[in-house]
Amino acid sequence: MQKILVVVDMQKDFIDGSLGTAEAQAIIPAAAEKIRSFDGKIFATLDTHYENYLQTAEGRKLPVEHCIKGTPGWEINDEIKSALGGKDVEYVEKNTFGSVDLPRLIEKAAGGGESEAEFIGLCTDICVVSNVLIVKAAFPEMKISVDSACCAGVTPGKHEAALETMRSCQIDVI
Repeated sequence: MQKILVVVDMQKDFIDGSLGTAEAQAIIPAAAEKIRSFDGKIFATLDTHYENYLQTAEGRKLPVEHCIKGTPGWEINDEIKSALGGKDVEYVEKNTFGSVDLPRLIEKAAGGGESEAEFIGLCTDICVVSNVLIVKAAFPEMKISVDSACCAGVTPGKHEAALETMRSCQIDVI
């Protein structure tokens, strides 16, 4: 059984940068501990935008520059980066909420065998739920879970709404 941990967008801009929140900052210790104690393959997604972000469809609806590749805000939070050190981690750049490459990468990591995936990260109601549902659609029989203590949404209410949506889609919320 290949155990997979997906660490979604634990980047500085979502924690204490342009889109940061107190809730995102609060989950860092638990997320770092989860990563340190995890034994298996880790995929860490990176929300990745470019200088033309404000001209993109997303940028027109969310006109806050964030996660511009090469800027400090695009980088993984230092405590999370330290926890990932020495782990079997693959970074996955994505320029939208969910990564369409993630199912292929998970399948490759599983090597044709069984796998289970756990998700942590930011933001529960945007990128976490998007990636979880993409993986669930690709692998309807896979055990998929989300650690709610290691996730934060744009607001606490949206975090809870996203967790409820995932429960409705047969995701184990722990």
